[in-house]
Amino acid sequence: MSKKNFILFGFILLKFLLQYILISPEYDLHSDEFLHLDQAKHLAWGYLSVPPFTSWISWLISLLGGSVFWVKFFPGLFGALTIVVVWKAVEELNGNLFALILSAACVLFSTILRVNLLYQPNSFDILSWTTFYFIFIKYFKTENPKWLYIAALVFSVGFLNKYNILFLLLGFLPAIIISKYRKMFTKRDLYFAMILGLLIILPNLVWQYKNDFPVFQHLQELTDTQLVHVQRADFLKGQLLFYIGAIPVIISALYALLFYKPFEKYRTFFWSIIFTLIVFMYFRAKHYYAMGLYPIYISFGTVFLSDILNKGWKKFFLPVLMIIPVLFFTLMFNFLFLNKSPEYIVNHPQKYQRYGLLRGDDGEDHLLPQDYESMIGWKMLAMKIDSIYAELPNLDQPFILCDDYEQAGAINYYTKNKKVVAHSYHADYINWIRFDQKITDVILVKAASYDRDKDRQKERPLFDTVYMAAQRINKYAKEDTISIYVLRDAKVDVNKIIKNDIDTRKKRQTD
Repeated sequence: MSKKNFILFGFILLKFLLQYILISPEYDLHSDEFLHLDQAKHLAWGYLSVPPFTSWISWLISLLGGSVFWVKFFPGLFGALTIVVVWKAVEELNGNLFALILSAACVLFSTILRVNLLYQPNSFDILSWTTFYFIFIKYFKTENPKWLYIAALVFSVGFLNKYNILFLLLGFLPAIIISKYRKMFTKRDLYFAMILGLLIILPNLVWQYKNDFPVFQHLQELTDTQLVHVQRADFLKGQLLFYIGAIPVIISALYALLFYKPFEKYRTFFWSIIFTLIVFMYFRAKHYYAMGLYPIYISFGTVFLSDILNKGWKKFFLPVLMIIPVLFFTLMFNFLFLNKSPEYIVNHPQKYQRYGLLRGDDGEDHLLPQDYESMIGWKMLAMKIDSIYAELPNLDQPFILCDDYEQAGAINYYTKNKKVVAHSYHADYINWIRFDQKITDVILVKAASYDRDKDRQKERPLFDTVYMAAQRINKYAKEDTISIYVLRDAKVDVNKIIKNDIDTRKKRQTD
């Protein structure tokens, strides 16, 4: 193994090590992770919430046993591959060993590490952006048309992971149009590559069409409930935090792309970042949507700085540049990662408030960061469901109906009873409800914020027996109180009622 590869391997090993030690055992899986894992049981070319790629990874996780280790492994893997792609970009730009090490450090000790702690599409999204840009470094250097086909493949897989990659295209295309590379639009290879990409994403587009394009409904809901609270100034502030230890490197990259002669052929990247940020701000995007934009600029910046500072007294700045990302990581260690208990955060809120980490999608401050709230109390909820089964051995296999996907997914993941299958009318779960048997018993899982009928006046006429069986209470959880009701021996056709409820909700969504 060469010296370079040995060092790269060390960064990858450190990356995986950090992935597993930066999560405190007080936290369960994140509510979104449950949804993505359940998608493996319902493989399709699209979902109400995300494109299909994540379900494929979930299917692979299920084959490997579905343990927390494997749930956390894949976002860590995508983060490690991002380091590898940036490393390869530095090599492509003829960077020396210092540039390679600095680039790896800047990516490793950034908030990518925080993103990679959760099994969500964001980790692969960052990898997709970085790989697409790297492919175009290869194309701008050689103008070999094969890179256009590879770029189309990378973009298409990225699209099947998260539609967010469309922002990349909206910023990159105008940058090409105003550059000398606009001549590529006269080449047939570009259009063949576009056809290749279209064929790859076509099954998902067909799925969207057959399901009345739920992506637009999801975007509208997102705009009405979350993006309306996004301030453009906050978006720009957020950009400074993602790679705060690499800010000198990224600024140097932008300067070099304009004025450093060896980078003249890559000037398109300067205008690309400008256009992309403008598009993000126009649509009031969440600040983390742009995280995939920056790693490739770390490659440019480290190569430029290593070239201009590798002489005389200027060499003094090289170790300083290496220390900066490590220093900021140590400062972020105590408040940015999941290594502090809920009690600690509640008792030490100052740093979290200062950086806006307690602000939720509703624009209000919470006791804990929103992601943390969504990782508390799920094991206990599943234990409560299992205990109800154990206490009622003559209970038929009931229909478990939850308020939302979070509860259903958590119960399905953490239950010890193989007979337990939780359902919901929320998110993709509304499409997964099957009626394989006549429903006579129902377990309702109701969060306090939804539970406006604690006496169950609506259900009492429909069942012989109705009672509250248990409650899961945790003051730090997103929903501090979740009640579990048992409805025994239906007097009516429950299957028909549930089918009507599903039809009504789907009609409301399309309307």
